[in-house]
Amino acid sequence: MSLPVTAERLCQLTRDAGRAALPWWQHNPEVITKADDSPVTAADLAANQLIVDGLRALTPEIPVLSEEAADVPLDQRQHWDRFWLVDPLDGTKEFIAGSEEFTVNIALIEHGQVRFGVVGVPARNTLYWGGAGLGSWRQQGNAAAQPIHCRTPSMPLRIVASRRHTSPEQEALLDRLQQAHGTELAAVGSSLKFCVLAEGAADLYPRFAPTSQWDTAAAQAVVEGAGGRVLGLDGERFAYPHRTDWLNPHFIATGQPDDALLRLLLG
Repeated sequence: MSLPVTAERLCQLTRDAGRAALPWWQHNPEVITKADDSPVTAADLAANQLIVDGLRALTPEIPVLSEEAADVPLDQRQHWDRFWLVDPLDGTKEFIAGSEEFTVNIALIEHGQVRFGVVGVPARNTLYWGGAGLGSWRQQGNAAAQPIHCRTPSMPLRIVASRRHTSPEQEALLDRLQQAHGTELAAVGSSLKFCVLAEGAADLYPRFAPTSQWDTAAAQAVVEGAGGRVLGLDGERFAYPHRTDWLNPHFIATGQPDDALLRLLLG
């Protein structure tokens, strides 16, 4: 199935949304705490408005679901075979702290699976995009886009993880991997963790702590286009079914693991 809009237009929309957010970056933006205790700033809202308006103009026939506009009841969403899934500013805590590690995520979901995604890193003027069977690319500034590929794992395993979220289950997995292969751990914010994996700079991203669907979909597409995999703990491709809430189950994103490493990860 072909994409409903060109990758170039989606990349430009992602780039524009990042530029809309940047005036508040490193300028102590006012922070509002939402009902789920997550923060939101004027930058989130500005990027969200630009993306939602842009997608509705480009593809008026496709619904848009965004973190900042997610009040769509399940009985309406469950009839969507195809929709845009958006996080206008992933890593808001990193943004507030002045870190560069925040992203703009736009994904196309079809029949519960991610088809294509674009991830922008506004503070680095960098874009990543791709999808399973389509390939993945990285563009830095105005330079020509370059194809990116996951790497075959090297030892010690280089693992990317959240700066702010972990769990006993995740720490237990890291201990097993350390004992079996040795590990190097890099703390990275937002969906940028997936992109580090996709560009061949890391081997593994385990996530046994809460995420929402809009946090992961676009970057999953980039990993899969680069030859990697994002798996639930049942070993199946990570999916985006319609649910009453937006929370993801736990998952593991990998580069190109062999069967022995997969058994260790999922066993």
